[in-house]
Amino acid sequence: MSVIIETEKSIKRKFSFKEKIKGYIDLTRAHFAIVWPILFCSGLMLAFRQYNDFSWSLLIRVALIGLFGFEAGMVLNDILDRNIDHIEPDDKMTKYWRPFNNRPIPSGVISITEAVIVFCVFLAIAIGLIATLPYPNFLYVLGIMLYAYLVESFYNIKKRKQKGPFAQLLGRTDLTIFPLAGFLCFGQITDISIFIYLLFLYPWAQAHLGTNDLADYENDKAKELKTITVLYGTKGNVVWIVVSTIIHLAIAPAVYFILDLGYVALGGICLAALILIVANILLIKKQTPEISLKILPAFHATLFLYTTSIIIDSALALS
Repeated sequence: MSVIIETEKSIKRKFSFKEKIKGYIDLTRAHFAIVWPILFCSGLMLAFRQYNDFSWSLLIRVALIGLFGFEAGMVLNDILDRNIDHIEPDDKMTKYWRPFNNRPIPSGVISITEAVIVFCVFLAIAIGLIATLPYPNFLYVLGIMLYAYLVESFYNIKKRKQKGPFAQLLGRTDLTIFPLAGFLCFGQITDISIFIYLLFLYPWAQAHLGTNDLADYENDKAKELKTITVLYGTKGNVVWIVVSTIIHLAIAPAVYFILDLGYVALGGICLAALILIVANILLIKKQTPEISLKILPAFHATLFLYTTSIIIDSALALS
């Protein structure tokens, strides 16, 4: 037994400082980090627009809440999946999501203790920043953050054993409510206009999830995860993606008019819609995990277009 322990210690000592840094980057998916504060701030900028007010101090704090809150969620995802992430017959998705192509906890680069510490530190920073918000806004945002982590945990655990897509339908509300949290850093929960934004993002989140699941089909099947593709097959997943996209795009006019957006947002929405339509056509023509991985960046590009155009449009309306 002592020999095994010493061997494990010697293996751990082999990881250099550079390897550790790479491990932490893969753990947090740091190359996607900019997306989370932008998503968060799109909701805040809508609140600024609604109330005809602006604060650089609040904008910076909210961006940091989005960054550390979402990054904590990324680490939590790896903590929850630590016992199955080593099962990976196809590493294409790991290469996409993790710049150094490594799942750091199963590989031993990052220990579970270190991952928990990172999660707690990120969570503490996010909570500390939320505490600077006025009452009752900080309570709204704390409640949303708690809900998001609970739903993330539910999603990761429930999809291991289910007969229907319950994990997917409830689980993707965590991403959807991020703009709501950003809005409620300044606005009030009685302002129902923000909810049309959430209604708009929810089917996008489902289409994105279906695309991600199709691209990761071999790994999900090996892990016995009940994802959309495993539950309904490739064709069923393509239907899921296409129908979700159609619903998403059908809601776009309501978002534009109810939120009283301008030409910049209109341009962003139209360009994003065109990208999504092309991506869906490509997927329908060739229904494979390979094409799904190729169009996955298109979904991320559309989210970036939506959020940045809303931020710019709101900033111009306030100027």
